[in-house]
Amino acid sequence: MSTYTDSNVYQEYKEFHEGISQHGSSTLLNEIYTELYITEGGSGEVNNEHEVRQIETASRRPATQETPIKCNNLFKDKSIRRVLTKGVAGIGKTVSVQKFILDWAEGKANQDVSFIFPFPFRELNLIKEKKFSLLDLLHDFFPSSKQLQFIDSDAYKIMFIFDGLDECRLPLDFQNNERLCDVTASTSVDVLLTNLIKKNLLPSALLWITSRPAAATQIPPDCVDLVTEVRGFSDPQKEEYFRKRISDQTLANRIIAHMKSSKSLYIMCHIPVFCWIAATVLEKMFGEAESGEIPKTLTQMFTHFLIFQIKHKNSKYHGKTDTDSHQTRERILVLGKLAFEQLEKGNLIFYEEDLKECGIDVKEVSVYSGVCTQIFREEFRLYLGKVFSFVHLSVQEFLAALYAFLSFISNINVLKQQTTGFLHGLKRSKTMSDFFINAVDQALQSENGHLDLFLRFLLGLSLESNQTLLRGLLTQTGITLRSNPSSHLRELNLSYNKPGDSGVKQLSALLEDPHCKLEKLQYIHKLSNPSSHLRELNLSRNEPGDSGVKQLCALLEDPHCKLEKLELFDCNIPEKGCAALASALRSESSHMRELNLSSNKPGDSGVKQLSALLEDPHCKLEKLQ
Repeated sequence: MSTYTDSNVYQEYKEFHEGISQHGSSTLLNEIYTELYITEGGSGEVNNEHEVRQIETASRRPATQETPIKCNNLFKDKSIRRVLTKGVAGIGKTVSVQKFILDWAEGKANQDVSFIFPFPFRELNLIKEKKFSLLDLLHDFFPSSKQLQFIDSDAYKIMFIFDGLDECRLPLDFQNNERLCDVTASTSVDVLLTNLIKKNLLPSALLWITSRPAAATQIPPDCVDLVTEVRGFSDPQKEEYFRKRISDQTLANRIIAHMKSSKSLYIMCHIPVFCWIAATVLEKMFGEAESGEIPKTLTQMFTHFLIFQIKHKNSKYHGKTDTDSHQTRERILVLGKLAFEQLEKGNLIFYEEDLKECGIDVKEVSVYSGVCTQIFREEFRLYLGKVFSFVHLSVQEFLAALYAFLSFISNINVLKQQTTGFLHGLKRSKTMSDFFINAVDQALQSENGHLDLFLRFLLGLSLESNQTLLRGLLTQTGITLRSNPSSHLRELNLSYNKPGDSGVKQLSALLEDPHCKLEKLQYIHKLSNPSSHLRELNLSRNEPGDSGVKQLCALLEDPHCKLEKLELFDCNIPEKGCAALASALRSESSHMRELNLSSNKPGDSGVKQLSALLEDPHCKLEKLQ
């Protein structure tokens, strides 16, 4: 280990600022750190699903199919010199890098490594127009390394860490960049990086690159010796995090129980940053007797998170805890606009020029970060440059959705300047129903699904319960999704949402409306009304419980029900429920042609009843899974 850089590294990496790096008190990383679940291998294919969908899919993958590996063992095999670690936003890649370096500096691991040089891509972006030799670059980024007048990767084991490839704004032209072998030759940062990765420069050096999945394909496969994936927290690690984060163990148990009660929230807890957001919200609501319904959905959780940050700021600086400040509302809108426009571009980090394009005065940017110190952050980096970001991609997506929603209902024509893209599609909307239809259409046009969670938040904000929470930021409330004669909507997918009693009542009223032309709805509702045109119902990955199965059976026996296709994949329906469904489908009035009961628990009795159903002359089933 280096004798003159490890003390500097230790001071820089020993502390951990959870959520935001420049605000609030820090915690010793060794006290708060919870081991992450990291696996070897990984497909080189591009996954075009939204990252939250990838988390949901991975959560159902059997652990027996994977080979776990610890960060400190990445280079244990001496033949491995270049490692690419993938992981969705906020899953813990940067913290893993920080812990790796801290363990090295403390003498706990990888003591055969003489020097570690960490380069975040967000900092390298600031010098993309400048030229350096590799030696000069090291001296500029790490002043204590100036004692090194030459670099010999055969004499010393040297490691480079390039964190955040997805944030890289360099071309990384592996195909056409010049070949470079001299560490003292001056060239662009881009050329230095591609030659390091291709092992033309310092071929014996170790390289560790981290990236979100989609951007990882920028590195040619033949330039990677090992691919790993940070999967975030396993279920036991989720509990460990909450118990470390919250000193009151009774309160921690309540929070863990609540998170487990909501499938969508518990899946999101694979992401450490989301655990922090949930802990921030629920610790206040459970621990300080905050009034209001405990959040059970993603939209509710992020809405409460935003409100708490605004209240904290107003209480700290103005002695008030309300959210109806006009100034606060305007600043939230500006941050939302920044979130929206950068989301369209696929950017999670922004620079001064990005803020200027959005109409934010860089000199006053601290005012915006002051509105929500735990949401928007400003970092001072090398070369007097500044880097800005939201605490997590999901927070950016929520603020972007809030901006689009507030702008529409307030009749603020902030969209008129946009002539192409997603905003243009929303700009044409004249009614709330058109607004949501256009939003769905625009999101579906995204090839990589990057607007999926944004759309989920946008639809969640249409619920009156969430509008009530945001009443201080709204100029009008009470907007509902009622039908109108001009609506042409035929399909509506509300999977993975929980509308609550009020939302179900609104959906029921909507379906009974004679103007409603819906033919396909992916959520439960009153289908027994004679005017209902619905033929397909998808309840997959919901858990209806005993009462829900009873209602479903009653529905299937109703002569007015015209359902022909029912999807009940992974609904945790037990033996008794499967038997009840089989009995209901024997009804002469049943029109059911296709039934999917995959990944449920029918048991022997349920299987027998379903088999007998297929032999029943009244049964119209043509396909049973």
